[in-house]
Amino acid sequence: MKGIKEVSIETGLPASTLRYYESEGLIPPVQRTESGLRSYNEEDIEWVYFVTAMRQTGMSISLIQKYLELYYEGDVTISERRLMMLNHKIHVEHQLADIYRHLEKINYKLALYDVLEAEMNNKKLRI
Repeated sequence: MKGIKEVSIETGLPASTLRYYESEGLIPPVQRTESGLRSYNEEDIEWVYFVTAMRQTGMSISLIQKYLELYYEGDVTISERRLMMLNHKIHVEHQLADIYRHLEKINYKLALYDVLEAEMNNKKLRI
């Protein structure tokens, strides 16, 4: 079991974000010590990593909340949760395709600047 400070260091998330994730129902409720301090187990930490990954890939807070609600409903929701992940995967793949297209434009511009600089400096460009 780990305290919020340890989990914050491990995950790179501020303690305020960890508390927010819990209060908004993005992760299951974390156990508390007798003094009321959060005590994270490995499953809690895996949920934090999952939510972080989903947020960083653009999944909305409301969809993550819905996913957690379905998770609580048990195995009868596996197909629905799988469909949510499949739809999100498709969304992320579209984002990646867009990024690669943008990267191609950047690489084109860099190659163009290499040619222009070589011409300005009267150098032969070796390809």
